[in-house]
Amino acid sequence: MDRTAPMEGTSEGRGSRMIEVRSIDYVPVRERHGKVWHQGPFWFTGNFVLTTMVTGFLGPALGLSLLASVAAVVLGACFGTFFMAFHANQGPRMGLPQMIQSRAQFGIRGAIVPFAAVVFVYVGFNVFNVVLAAQGLRTVFPGGATLWYVLIIGVAIVLAVVGHDLLHLVQRWLTYVLIVVFGVLTVGALVQLDPHSVAAAGHAAHGSWTSFLVVFSAAAGYQISYAVYVSDYSRYLPRDVSARKVIWWTYAGAAGSAAWLMSLGALLASALPHPDAISGIRQVGNAILPGFGTFAVVVSSVALVGIMAVNAYGAMLTTTSAIDAFRAVKPTVRIRIAGIVAIGLIVFTVAMLLPENYLESFNTFVLMMLYFLIPWTAVNLVDFYWVRRGHYAVTAIFNPAGIYGRWSWRGITAYVAGFAAMVPFFSTSFYTGPVTKALGGADLSFVPGLLVGGGLYYLLTRSLDQAAEAAAVAESERELEGTDADGPAAAAAPRD
Repeated sequence: MDRTAPMEGTSEGRGSRMIEVRSIDYVPVRERHGKVWHQGPFWFTGNFVLTTMVTGFLGPALGLSLLASVAAVVLGACFGTFFMAFHANQGPRMGLPQMIQSRAQFGIRGAIVPFAAVVFVYVGFNVFNVVLAAQGLRTVFPGGATLWYVLIIGVAIVLAVVGHDLLHLVQRWLTYVLIVVFGVLTVGALVQLDPHSVAAAGHAAHGSWTSFLVVFSAAAGYQISYAVYVSDYSRYLPRDVSARKVIWWTYAGAAGSAAWLMSLGALLASALPHPDAISGIRQVGNAILPGFGTFAVVVSSVALVGIMAVNAYGAMLTTTSAIDAFRAVKPTVRIRIAGIVAIGLIVFTVAMLLPENYLESFNTFVLMMLYFLIPWTAVNLVDFYWVRRGHYAVTAIFNPAGIYGRWSWRGITAYVAGFAAMVPFFSTSFYTGPVTKALGGADLSFVPGLLVGGGLYYLLTRSLDQAAEAAAVAESERELEGTDADGPAAAAAPRD
């Protein structure tokens, strides 16, 4: 099956068309473009959303002082982003979306294990995002929730359908707007809320070390959840782009916005009796200048629409990869559009069915999905940086008869072991593990998940046939070079 031949709408045949046509297929070197610094604003805006601010509410709710709350979210965000940023380097090296790369560790069909969790995360976050965005926009504009759900999801679908380049452009320009608006808002919050007295009030609550760990884990887990689609937006970069720069720009953008917005959330939650992201922004902003807070809410809602498009795009890629593992999918524009629209319809349906008191159950749902993702990121990063060291037979990723096979026992075993090691550390509304109980409620499940999943995978891969892998990689490189140089050449072996 020809995975890299130019299709309708590519640089060879699209003319003036703007809609992206690549999906799960390899991006040839001749189509690579973009600047590495664009990763910074893309992930800054991607993380600068109201859902990120809500994470900052947790510390004050648990009795932490403002200083301790800020320290916990900043350290947690910086730690979690470390894993996310290192995934970004995989995009330009392999020219593939993030999750389809998992076939090298789990097998072409075995990768369905993390795929399922990833799709649920995409849908779950988009449901939360559309509800918040609708609430924000309805503070200014008329219309019921159903109407705004349709409009918001519709705009997100259009952005995702046009694809990679438009998403980068929108996120980049939103960054400049968000920095100005929230820069003013943050200064206003510091002046109005008197952080010294807020911190003192927080100390009176006697927040514990356990609470600090809870907030740290929440911030870290939130950032790790972005790892599932980082290289979706770096895969068009030139293949020889500096790894250090890709990692640094991704890290700076994602960690910077998370630390800022979570800290602002901690400040609002420390000062306001009933913290709410939308009402808090309006209150502080309108005190600076009448109407400014309302404007900030609208800007925040627009940013939510942007990340919804990013999530829909990633969900389409992951779903297509899952289907392709069992039945070959030709990555056409029509398939891309159908996949994105289907994801939008699912998000709309779930949002309409949500009860008013959905927040607690939704947070538990998202937390459970993160439990499934942490051992995946451990296996994937260990494979890329320590086992195969960035050398993959890209064509074999699409070939069930290739070196990666349909099912890879090493990756699946390490993943299951990593997940099992996390269970005693779980902390949900329906189950609390014994270790978490002993720690007073602190959920540190990501620690054993990362160590056991990644460590066991490294040990199991010591028996890999390195000679066979090297030969397959060399053959794949020859095929890819022919594609890049001569145009229509097959970049994937035929399926059986």
